[in-house]
Amino acid sequence: MRAYAEINLGAISNNIRKIKENTNSEILAVVKADAYGHGLIPVANAAISAGASWLGVALLEEAINLRVGGVKKVPVIAWLTPIHENFIEALNLDIDLSIPSIAHLKAIESAGKKLNKIPRVHIEIDSGMTRGGVLREWKEFLPEIAKAEVEVVGVWSHFARADEPDNNFTDTQIQNFEAKLKELKSVGVHPKYVHLANSAATLTKSATHRNIVRLGIAMYGLSPDINFMGSSEKLGLQPAMTLKSELHLVKEVPAGSPVGYGGTALTKSDTKLAIVAMGYSDGIPRNASAEAGVFVAGRRAPIIGRVSMDQFVVDLGIDSKAATGDVAEVFGPSGYSIDEWARACGTINYEIVTRISARVPRIYG
Repeated sequence: MRAYAEINLGAISNNIRKIKENTNSEILAVVKADAYGHGLIPVANAAISAGASWLGVALLEEAINLRVGGVKKVPVIAWLTPIHENFIEALNLDIDLSIPSIAHLKAIESAGKKLNKIPRVHIEIDSGMTRGGVLREWKEFLPEIAKAEVEVVGVWSHFARADEPDNNFTDTQIQNFEAKLKELKSVGVHPKYVHLANSAATLTKSATHRNIVRLGIAMYGLSPDINFMGSSEKLGLQPAMTLKSELHLVKEVPAGSPVGYGGTALTKSDTKLAIVAMGYSDGIPRNASAEAGVFVAGRRAPIIGRVSMDQFVVDLGIDSKAATGDVAEVFGPSGYSIDEWARACGTINYEIVTRISARVPRIYG
């Protein structure tokens, strides 16, 4: 097989169970972006089996795909739904919807009236991230939500800097959120569920735990921020994705050979190069540096030259035993970690796993 991602569902389950042992809150498993690249339906089912009682996604089509794919045991919330989405289909499939504005409230309430069905909604409060959620129109929002024909199941917000445990901005957001929650209750809105904590807050700040915590990157075994929180290993998490690819070609080249588009790299000595059968169309970042590479024939081989659309080149070293057709580990437990790839690309581990494209098969174990 040219390239594939091995997904360890057992690792995902174990990560959830480990975190669940340290909180009294219900677990909402975040499976947006095709479960962070790990596969929507298989991961959702694994999460539920491990004790997650909620699922969360960004897009409405993701929530619909869960229901159509047979995931019907637990509530599903979608929180990034522009006002012209098909809310009628969402309500027919018993999908909870997030309310970040009066416009969204009106659109969702209208869909409910057409179906003679009360929508289940979660109010999103902008507590300081200045992204999603009700902010400037809060005073106007309060009387609208108080009289709306919706069931306010939950109220929530999202932390901007919880992955920096020593930063006090999280406390500021908590205070802002609690003030808004008090105002909601003052107009007769009493949500059953309150959820604030993301992965970082769930792991480091129990004061943020309400009756739901949202697990995203942590359930996939990755650190929310390796610089401020340490590695997966330090957090007791097991990464669930291993990426592998076949070596399309291994060949000897002389010193001074230019490699790849633009000839941006030259071989420093006589060496063996391998062409790895993956490129940026598979999700390998084009800007990956020589700090990343593959593990093959018992050792690391760094990238040399630019990543191309369908391939990239690694320097094996002249004495390498690797051969054409061997399978190399791009990232995983043996060689380069996901975090090392992220550093080599100037990005974060979230992006490395979520950008692995659909043309890379997922193999589950």
